[in-house]
Order: sequence, then structure tokens, then C-alpha cells
Amino acid sequence: MKKSIIICLFTLLFTTPVFACTNLLVGRGASVDGSTMVTYSADSYSLFGELYHWPAATYPENTLLDVYEWDTGKYLGKIPQVRQTYNVIGNMNEYQLCIGETTFTGRKELIDTTGIIDYGSLIYITLQRAKTAREAIRIMAELVKEHGYYSSGESFSIVDKNEVWIMEMIGKGVGNKGAVWVAVRIPDDCIAAHANQSRIHQFPLNDKENCVYSPDVISFAREKGYFKGKETDFSFSKAYNPLDFGGLRYCEARVWSYYNTYNKDAGKWIDYVLGKDPKPMPLYVKPDRKLSAKDLMNMMRDHYEGTPLDPTKDIGAGPFHSPYRFSPLQWQLDSVDYCFERPISTQQTGFTFVGQMRNYLPDEVGGVFWFGVDDAMFTVYTPMYASMTQTPECYRVGNGDFNHFSWTSAFWIHNWVANMAYNRYDQVILDTKPLQDKLENGFVDMQPLIEQKATELVKKDRKEALNFLTDYSISQAQKATSKWKSLGEYLIVKYMDGCVKKEKDGKLITNEYGHSQYPNRPKMDPGFYRKVVTETGDWLKVKEVPKEYLE
Repeated sequence: MKKSIIICLFTLLFTTPVFACTNLLVGRGASVDGSTMVTYSADSYSLFGELYHWPAATYPENTLLDVYEWDTGKYLGKIPQVRQTYNVIGNMNEYQLCIGETTFTGRKELIDTTGIIDYGSLIYITLQRAKTAREAIRIMAELVKEHGYYSSGESFSIVDKNEVWIMEMIGKGVGNKGAVWVAVRIPDDCIAAHANQSRIHQFPLNDKENCVYSPDVISFAREKGYFKGKETDFSFSKAYNPLDFGGLRYCEARVWSYYNTYNKDAGKWIDYVLGKDPKPMPLYVKPDRKLSAKDLMNMMRDHYEGTPLDPTKDIGAGPFHSPYRFSPLQWQLDSVDYCFERPISTQQTGFTFVGQMRNYLPDEVGGVFWFGVDDAMFTVYTPMYASMTQTPECYRVGNGDFNHFSWTSAFWIHNWVANMAYNRYDQVILDTKPLQDKLENGFVDMQPLIEQKATELVKKDRKEALNFLTDYSISQAQKATSKWKSLGEYLIVKYMDGCVKKEKDGKLITNEYGHSQYPNRPKMDPGFYRKVVTETGDWLKVKEVPKEYLE
């Protein structure tokens, strides 16, 4: 992996845990068009959002591959390179294999600081070598067995055009190379999710078609004293990632919100999330209706609205009902610990995607990597076809970085808009949401036409088809970024200095003489005013001036 794409995701291993990343999964029988789908938000306070690309390549025999830790760029060692690698765009390859992750950390004594393969390298090396989810699981297991697993506990979403799998893995500690792991196939008619908490409890021990695992996954837990009892009672999650408050409230709550949105019976699991019922949620559920890629884009923007966890209802939401709470999530007052909610959508996202894979289309056409940068609530998911041979300038590695602003970088454009929106949320969202939907729905509406033409081209000239899909993907990304930049320019003018300029049909208006109109100064929410008065008493009350002041 090139050093230029090694960026810092989050510092989980030896510091206070940061509850980052969310994956939502959909089986092909649970989608409206027979797609398998997976989402990912790479959430970090130090991750620069950009679109990675590894072109397919052929290597000489005995070539070695340098491995760098994805989080930090630390050099970990060398492993043998394979003869042939595949084209990879972001987290999807040319055979419609897509891999995401969420870190659950787990038992810290199982981290092997001498391992060579970290979780990020494991994802991107595997994408360059595997064509299917089952092959990816085998390769990932072999890589960590041979070279050692450097990271803490991890849940991986491994999805191809036919199957959806969740694989959970954790190391075995210094001096014990390899990892223990289990992978479970999600039924075609179901949805699943994970969000920084191990979710695989009991699993079938004799169903190789739908569950595979390391031979020592149970015996190692017994050896370490993590488990006693019958093998059929073994829970990977309880053995290797015992629940705590954060695991429930910050992590499992996000999974619950997804299930609650699409399954009418999921409301009963709120007691589990709130620590009132120890019975865990299932690994997967059947949705009440079939989901689209746009449904998943919108789900990635969830803040628990309309649920008992809704953060827009308390005083922390401020006068503009903001669902955002800046770090730290957990804090202490008068020796008592408190917390803010941690929803799916969060401000510290580096990049986010919705992977869509379809087995009824040629691989060149079937894999769409819907890519966005920064907070999902204020991003535009754009269609990047996994067979494309170049990346757009607005997403390209090296166009700006975390410490250097670039007006041509989508990451910085989207951050600029989002940071104008956070403190005036319920006002600014009325400007951002319509444009977001217009762009995304436009991309979705264009899919059939673009893919019909691309499919015809594949039959005639594959290279021409790849050029067509590359040009289309690049043009849509640049279009979306340009539109978002124009939106930002509009917002900073409209909401300058706490006022709201008058507008008509989406355009700011002047007075009858062509000069600026006096802006609106809208009142804040009455509930917020009431909370201010409760806090301050008579201090802010407008009072009569004493008579002696007038004499």
C-alpha cells in the first residue's frame, strides 16, 4: 500500500475508546432490485476523506509488499505479493466485492503488537486478491494466521453480488500469532448491522454453508478463562467483547435504530439498549419492506429522531434543535458520569459509502460504490463504478489533507457547509436537504440509462465501457461538489451574522431600489427561551426604569 494513502482513522488501541463507524447490511432478497448492499461511515477526528484507488496489476515472482498500519502509517513489515491483483475503488473491487468494518476493541490483552497485518491493511490487501465473500474470508484468515494480526477486535462486513457476511476477529496476544474469528452469512431476506460492538453470539457449529470459524475460537476462550460451559452455549461476543455501558448506549443503539426503522417489532429491544433487558438483539432481522440504495443513504443520516434517544429534544440541542453533540460523549459532573447520545450520523466522519452489488449485471457495471465525504447528513452520495480506472479530482488522494484546506477538495467543501449548519441546524437543513435529494435522486434516475449503455459497451469493447463509466463517475462527482460549493456560498450570505436574508424562489431579493433588504431576525424556539429563563431567573427580565432615574 502506498504511503500517500495511509491516513489516521482513530486512536482506539491504547486510549479511551472512541465509538466510531457504522455498517448496515442488506441481503439481495431484502432489497428492491435484488442488490446486496452495505454501508460504512469511517468516523474519526483525524481522518481525511478521499477515494482510494489501486489499479489491477501483475507482479514478478517473489515480489514483497510493504505493509503500513492504516491508522497511523507505521511500517509493520513485508509480506509476499501475489502475481495478480484486482482493481479497487475505495472499499469495492472490480468483481463487486465490498468490505467495511467497525472496531469493537474487545479484550486489550489480545492485541498482538508484533503482528504485521492491521485491520485496514487486511481489508485493502484482501480486496486486491479476492473475488467473492467466501474467498475473502479465507484470505483474511490466512493472512493473519501467517503474518500475525496487529489490531484489536474487529467486525467486518464482507459482501459480494450474491452473499452478505459478518466476520468478527480478535488477536490472541503477543507471542501467539494469528486470530480467533467467526463468520456468519446473513440470510438473503434479512438486514443486519454492527457498530463497534461484537454482535455474533451463539452460532451454528455444523453449518459450513452459512457459518465458518477458526478451529480454536472456543478452545482459546476456555484456555484464557473467558468461557465455561457447553460449546453450543458459546457466545463470541460475550467471550471476547463483554458489554459495558458504551457498548449498549453508543453502539448497539445504532443497530437498534436501523432495525426499529424497518421492522415493526424492533421497538421491544429498546430495553436491551437501555440496560433493562439482558437478552440481546438478534444478529439479523427481516425488514417490513424492501430497501433501496437511497433508503440506506437516508438511514446513514439518522439521529434517533422520533425515538426515546432523540437528541433534538433536550437543552443540549440549543435553539435550533441540533442533534449534534461535540466530543467528548461521556463527561463527569460532581463525580457523576453522564453521556450524550451517539447516533449513526456524526460530524467526525472522514468518508462514507453505500456499496451496491448486482449479480444480474456484468461486473464492470453491477458494482456501484456510492461515495460521500464528511458527515452523511451533509454529504452527497455519488455513483463511483467499481470498474473505473481513475478517481475524480475532488476525491483524489493528495488534493488537500487534514491540515490543509483545498477549494477543489470535496472533503473541505462539505465540511465548510456542515460547519455552517451545525449551530443553526433546523434552519440550514431546509436549504441543504432539497439539493441533496435532487442530486442523489437524479443519480438514481440516471442509473438505468447509464447501465444499459455500459452493458452494451461491455459486449463490444470492454475498454470503451470502462472509459465510459469512469468519465460518467468523475463528471457526477465534480458536478455534485460544484453544486455543494455554490450552496455554501449561498448559505454564508443568507445566514450572515445570525440574521436570515429574505428570499424568493431560492434567490435572495433586494428592495425596490435594488439595495439589500433588511434581513429577518427570527425568534428562537419558545421552549429554548423557557429553559433560559429557568436557568437565569429574573436576571434577564426586562424591568421598568426606576423613577429616580427619570428625575
